[in-house]
Amino acid sequence: MRTLKYAILGLVNRNPITGYDITKEFNKELANFWYAKHSQIYPELKKLVDEGLINFEVIIAGESLEKKLYTITEKGKESLKKWLLQVEDLDPTPKDKFKLRMYFSEILNKEEIILQFEDQLIKRNKKLQFLNDVMNEYDRTIPDVISPEFGDYMVLEGAILREQSYIEWINRCLNRLK
Repeated sequence: MRTLKYAILGLVNRNPITGYDITKEFNKELANFWYAKHSQIYPELKKLVDEGLINFEVIIAGESLEKKLYTITEKGKESLKKWLLQVEDLDPTPKDKFKLRMYFSEILNKEEIILQFEDQLIKRNKKLQFLNDVMNEYDRTIPDVISPEFGDYMVLEGAILREQSYIEWINRCLNRLK
């Protein structure tokens, strides 16, 4: 299944959007739970156009810069809705390089292991702070259920809980090490 297809359809369904702006969304909001490279997005856009799921119009930005502004078709909306309503099995556990390194940490000494955990703790706390800053933009008001902001809010809340849990695990490990 081409999950990227549906991520792009979801973005195009929200508003007409350029390929450049889709890439920005993958580096911003979607980065909390999904990632796509610039080099993946544009070929997928072409496939979606070829499949009749999105259209584009060429617009001029500035004096001569041409951009493609993508919009979703009815066929695209139907495809997105069908995908959204699917019930799927649980995905395999996501890859985590840090946990993999710690799994094999027996060749490190205690101080080296502690340094690894402390470094990861700093990075996770920074990420949690960033997520909390984004959440504060909601002013602790839950968006309307039938709005794009509600989906963003739910995923953001999950990302915050994920980071809090990761930090708790790191702290437990550090307490055992010290």
